[in-house]
Amino acid sequence: MGRLLAFLRLYGWALGSIVLLVAVYLLPPDTSLSQIRRAGVLTACVPASRPPLVTGDAEQPGLEIELLETIAAEIGVRFRANTIATMGEDFDPSLWRVTRAQCAVIAGGLLDSPATRGFLDVSPSFAESGWMALTPTAGESLNGRTAAVLANVAGANRLALSRFLRDENVAIRLMRTTDDVAEALTSGTAEIAITDALYARALAAELGYALTPLPPPLEATPLVFGLWKGDLTLKRAISGAFARIRADGRLDALVEKYLGD
Repeated sequence: MGRLLAFLRLYGWALGSIVLLVAVYLLPPDTSLSQIRRAGVLTACVPASRPPLVTGDAEQPGLEIELLETIAAEIGVRFRANTIATMGEDFDPSLWRVTRAQCAVIAGGLLDSPATRGFLDVSPSFAESGWMALTPTAGESLNGRTAAVLANVAGANRLALSRFLRDENVAIRLMRTTDDVAEALTSGTAEIAITDALYARALAAELGYALTPLPPPLEATPLVFGLWKGDLTLKRAISGAFARIRADGRLDALVEKYLGD
Protein backbone atom coordinates (compact mmCIF):
# COMPACT_ATOMS: atom_id res chain seq x y z
CA MET A 1 0.00 0.00 0.00
CA GLY A 2 2.84 2.36 0.87
CA ARG A 3 4.53 1.68 -2.46
CA LEU A 4 1.29 2.39 -4.30
CA LEU A 5 0.83 5.73 -2.54
CA ALA A 6 4.44 6.69 -3.28
CA PHE A 7 3.94 5.77 -6.93
CA LEU A 8 0.74 7.80 -7.16
CA ARG A 9 2.44 10.83 -5.59
CA LEU A 10 5.36 10.55 -8.05
CA TYR A 11 2.97 10.07 -10.95
CA GLY A 12 0.93 13.10 -9.89
CA TRP A 13 4.06 15.27 -9.61
CA ALA A 14 5.28 14.17 -13.04
CA LEU A 15 1.88 14.77 -14.63
CA GLY A 16 1.66 18.23 -13.06
CA SER A 17 5.10 19.13 -14.38
CA ILE A 18 4.16 18.02 -17.89
CA VAL A 19 0.93 20.05 -17.80
CA LEU A 20 2.87 23.15 -16.64
CA LEU A 21 5.45 22.77 -19.42
CA VAL A 22 2.72 22.36 -22.04
CA ALA A 23 0.91 25.45 -20.72
CA VAL A 24 4.10 27.53 -20.91
CA TYR A 25 4.79 26.23 -24.41
CA LEU A 26 1.31 27.21 -25.58
CA LEU A 27 1.53 30.78 -24.22
CA PRO A 28 1.55 33.34 -27.04
CA PRO A 29 5.03 34.82 -27.63
CA ASP A 30 5.78 38.36 -26.46
CA THR A 31 6.02 40.38 -29.67
CA SER A 32 6.00 43.86 -28.11
CA LEU A 33 9.51 44.78 -29.28
CA SER A 34 9.25 43.14 -32.71
CA GLN A 35 5.98 44.98 -33.39
CA ILE A 36 7.62 48.33 -32.59
CA ARG A 37 10.60 47.55 -34.79
CA ARG A 38 8.31 46.43 -37.59
CA ALA A 39 6.32 49.68 -37.34
CA GLY A 40 9.54 51.69 -36.96
CA VAL A 41 8.15 53.88 -34.18
CA LEU A 42 7.98 53.93 -30.37
CA THR A 43 4.75 55.62 -29.28
CA ALA A 44 4.08 57.23 -25.90
CA CYS A 45 0.88 58.60 -24.41
CA VAL A 46 1.52 61.98 -22.77
CA PRO A 47 -0.58 64.77 -21.24
CA ALA A 48 -0.93 68.06 -23.10
CA SER A 49 1.39 69.73 -20.58
CA ARG A 50 3.35 68.59 -17.55
CA PRO A 51 6.38 70.92 -17.27
CA PRO A 52 9.24 70.29 -17.11
CA LEU A 53 8.58 66.70 -18.25
CA VAL A 54 6.26 67.51 -21.17
CA THR A 55 5.99 71.13 -22.30
CA GLY A 56 4.48 71.25 -25.79
CA ASP A 57 7.36 73.54 -26.83
CA ALA A 58 9.15 72.27 -29.93
CA GLU A 59 12.40 73.94 -28.86
CA GLN A 60 12.31 72.60 -25.27
CA PRO A 61 9.86 69.66 -25.42
CA GLY A 62 10.56 68.42 -21.91
CA LEU A 63 12.73 65.94 -20.08
CA GLU A 64 10.56 62.89 -20.75
CA ILE A 65 10.06 63.72 -24.44
CA GLU A 66 13.79 64.13 -25.08
CA LEU A 67 14.55 61.03 -23.02
CA LEU A 68 12.06 58.92 -24.98
CA GLU A 69 13.47 60.27 -28.25
CA THR A 70 16.91 59.12 -27.11
CA ILE A 71 15.60 55.69 -26.04
CA ALA A 72 13.80 55.23 -29.36
CA ALA A 73 17.02 56.02 -31.25
CA GLU A 74 18.86 53.45 -29.11
CA ILE A 75 16.26 50.83 -30.04
CA GLY A 76 16.57 51.83 -33.70
CA VAL A 77 13.16 53.43 -34.28
CA ARG A 78 11.53 56.85 -34.39
CA PHE A 79 9.56 58.37 -31.52
CA ARG A 80 6.00 59.73 -31.60
CA ALA A 81 4.09 61.31 -28.73
CA ASN A 82 0.30 60.89 -28.64
CA THR A 83 -1.39 63.61 -26.55
CA ILE A 84 -4.22 62.23 -24.41
CA ALA A 85 -6.55 64.89 -23.02
CA THR A 86 -7.68 62.76 -20.04
CA MET A 87 -4.15 62.22 -18.72
CA GLY A 88 -3.50 64.21 -15.59
CA GLU A 89 -7.18 64.80 -14.85
CA ASP A 90 -7.14 62.06 -12.20
CA PHE A 91 -4.39 60.73 -9.93
CA ASP A 92 -5.32 57.12 -10.86
CA PRO A 93 -3.75 56.12 -14.23
CA SER A 94 -6.35 53.37 -14.70
CA LEU A 95 -9.00 56.10 -15.15
CA TRP A 96 -7.19 57.83 -18.01
CA ARG A 97 -8.75 55.47 -20.59
CA VAL A 98 -5.37 54.87 -22.23
CA THR A 99 -5.04 51.67 -24.30
CA ARG A 100 -2.31 49.59 -25.94
CA ALA A 101 -3.63 50.68 -29.32
CA GLN A 102 -2.69 54.28 -28.49
CA CYS A 103 0.83 53.78 -27.16
CA ALA A 104 3.52 51.40 -25.94
CA VAL A 105 4.74 53.73 -23.18
CA ILE A 106 2.88 56.00 -20.74
CA ALA A 107 4.70 59.17 -19.69
CA GLY A 108 3.95 62.48 -18.02
CA GLY A 109 5.05 62.22 -14.41
CA LEU A 110 4.32 58.66 -13.26
CA LEU A 111 5.73 57.77 -9.85
CA ASP A 112 7.00 54.28 -9.00
CA SER A 113 4.50 53.31 -6.32
CA PRO A 114 2.18 50.40 -5.48
CA ALA A 115 -0.69 52.35 -7.08
CA THR A 116 1.18 52.61 -10.38
CA ARG A 117 2.43 49.00 -10.32
CA GLY A 118 -1.10 47.76 -9.68
CA PHE A 119 -1.99 48.89 -13.21
CA LEU A 120 1.30 49.05 -15.11
CA ASP A 121 4.83 47.72 -15.25
CA VAL A 122 7.51 50.41 -15.02
CA SER A 123 10.82 51.40 -16.59
CA PRO A 124 14.02 52.16 -14.68
CA SER A 125 13.86 55.44 -12.80
CA PHE A 126 15.44 58.58 -14.25
CA ALA A 127 14.69 61.22 -11.57
CA GLU A 128 12.72 61.79 -8.38
CA SER A 129 9.78 63.85 -7.26
CA GLY A 130 7.92 64.13 -3.95
CA TRP A 131 5.59 66.32 -1.94
CA MET A 132 6.79 69.88 -1.39
CA ALA A 133 5.47 72.90 0.49
CA LEU A 134 5.52 76.47 -0.82
CA THR A 135 5.77 79.08 1.93
CA PRO A 136 6.33 82.86 1.76
CA THR A 137 9.73 82.45 3.43
CA ALA A 138 11.96 79.45 3.95
CA GLY A 139 11.55 77.31 7.05
CA GLU A 140 8.08 78.46 8.04
CA SER A 141 5.97 76.06 10.09
CA LEU A 142 2.98 74.51 8.33
CA ASN A 143 1.07 74.01 11.56
CA GLY A 144 -2.38 75.59 11.56
CA ARG A 145 -2.00 77.12 8.10
CA THR A 146 -4.46 77.04 5.20
CA ALA A 147 -2.97 75.20 2.22
CA ALA A 148 -3.86 75.03 -1.46
CA VAL A 149 -3.25 71.34 -2.22
CA LEU A 150 -2.74 70.04 -5.76
CA ALA A 151 -2.63 66.25 -5.44
CA ASN A 152 -3.51 64.93 -8.91
CA VAL A 153 -0.10 63.24 -9.25
CA ALA A 154 -0.15 59.73 -10.71
CA GLY A 155 0.93 57.14 -8.16
CA ALA A 156 1.61 59.62 -5.34
CA ASN A 157 0.94 58.60 -1.74
CA ARG A 158 -2.11 60.76 -1.04
CA LEU A 159 -3.05 58.89 2.15
CA ALA A 160 0.34 59.58 3.75
CA LEU A 161 0.05 63.25 2.73
CA SER A 162 -3.45 63.47 4.20
CA ARG A 163 -2.28 61.99 7.52
CA PHE A 164 0.66 64.39 7.68
CA LEU A 165 -1.48 67.46 6.99
CA ARG A 166 -4.07 66.34 9.54
CA ASP A 167 -1.35 65.90 12.18
CA GLU A 168 -0.12 69.41 11.35
CA ASN A 169 -3.63 70.86 11.67
CA VAL A 170 -3.44 72.17 8.10
CA ALA A 171 -6.73 73.34 6.58
CA ILE A 172 -6.90 71.85 3.06
CA ARG A 173 -8.27 73.55 -0.04
CA LEU A 174 -8.11 71.08 -2.95
CA MET A 175 -7.00 72.54 -6.29
CA ARG A 176 -7.41 71.14 -9.83
CA THR A 177 -4.58 72.96 -11.64
CA THR A 178 -1.42 74.93 -10.99
CA ASP A 179 -3.30 78.06 -12.09
CA ASP A 180 -5.78 77.42 -9.26
CA VAL A 181 -2.87 77.14 -6.80
CA ALA A 182 -1.35 80.41 -8.02
CA GLU A 183 -4.71 82.17 -7.75
CA ALA A 184 -5.26 80.89 -4.21
CA LEU A 185 -1.85 82.12 -3.08
CA THR A 186 -2.03 85.52 -4.75
CA SER A 187 -5.61 86.17 -3.59
CA GLY A 188 -4.84 85.16 -0.01
CA THR A 189 -7.40 82.34 0.17
CA ALA A 190 -4.46 80.05 0.98
CA GLU A 191 -1.35 80.90 2.99
CA ILE A 192 0.81 78.07 1.66
CA ALA A 193 0.62 75.40 -1.03
CA ILE A 194 1.37 71.67 -1.15
CA THR A 195 2.07 69.83 -4.38
CA ASP A 196 4.74 67.65 -5.95
CA ALA A 197 8.27 68.94 -6.38
CA LEU A 198 8.04 69.51 -10.15
CA TYR A 199 4.90 71.64 -9.94
CA ALA A 200 6.24 73.34 -6.81
CA ARG A 201 9.53 74.35 -8.40
CA ALA A 202 7.77 76.11 -11.28
CA LEU A 203 5.26 77.81 -8.97
CA ALA A 204 7.97 78.98 -6.58
CA ALA A 205 9.90 80.58 -9.45
CA GLU A 206 6.74 82.24 -10.76
CA LEU A 207 5.43 83.54 -7.41
CA GLY A 208 8.62 84.11 -5.45
CA TYR A 209 7.84 81.50 -2.77
CA ALA A 210 10.32 79.34 -0.86
CA LEU A 211 10.40 75.53 -1.14
CA THR A 212 10.31 73.12 1.79
CA PRO A 213 10.46 69.32 1.26
CA LEU A 214 8.05 67.36 3.44
CA PRO A 215 9.44 64.71 5.81
CA PRO A 216 9.88 61.01 4.91
CA PRO A 217 8.20 59.10 3.37
CA LEU A 218 6.75 62.08 1.47
CA GLU A 219 9.92 63.70 0.19
CA ALA A 220 11.17 61.49 -2.67
CA THR A 221 9.65 58.93 -5.05
CA PRO A 222 11.25 57.70 -8.32
CA LEU A 223 9.87 58.98 -11.62
CA VAL A 224 9.36 56.23 -14.23
CA PHE A 225 7.67 55.46 -17.53
CA GLY A 226 4.66 53.15 -17.52
CA LEU A 227 4.79 49.97 -19.61
CA TRP A 228 2.03 47.46 -20.30
CA LYS A 229 2.24 44.33 -18.19
CA GLY A 230 3.61 41.40 -20.17
CA ASP A 231 5.64 43.50 -22.66
CA LEU A 232 8.88 41.90 -21.46
CA THR A 233 10.92 42.21 -24.66
CA LEU A 234 10.15 45.92 -24.89
CA LYS A 235 10.95 46.41 -21.21
CA ARG A 236 14.33 44.69 -21.65
CA ALA A 237 15.12 46.89 -24.67
CA ILE A 238 14.17 50.08 -22.80
CA SER A 239 16.15 48.98 -19.72
CA GLY A 240 19.17 48.32 -21.94
CA ALA A 241 18.82 51.75 -23.55
CA PHE A 242 18.62 53.33 -20.09
CA ALA A 243 21.81 51.54 -19.05
CA ARG A 244 23.72 52.81 -22.10
CA ILE A 245 22.62 56.46 -21.87
CA ARG A 246 23.21 56.43 -18.12
CA ALA A 247 26.72 55.05 -18.57
CA ASP A 248 27.79 57.64 -21.17
CA GLY A 249 26.35 60.64 -19.29
CA ARG A 250 23.47 61.50 -21.64
CA LEU A 251 20.85 60.79 -18.99
CA ASP A 252 22.50 63.07 -16.43
CA ALA A 253 22.82 65.81 -19.05
CA LEU A 254 19.09 65.70 -19.83
CA VAL A 255 18.11 65.69 -16.16
CA GLU A 256 20.39 68.67 -15.45
CA LYS A 257 19.02 70.52 -18.51
CA TYR A 258 15.45 70.37 -17.22
CA LEU A 259 15.75 69.89 -13.46
CA GLY A 260 19.08 71.44 -12.62
CA ASP A 261 21.20 69.87 -9.87
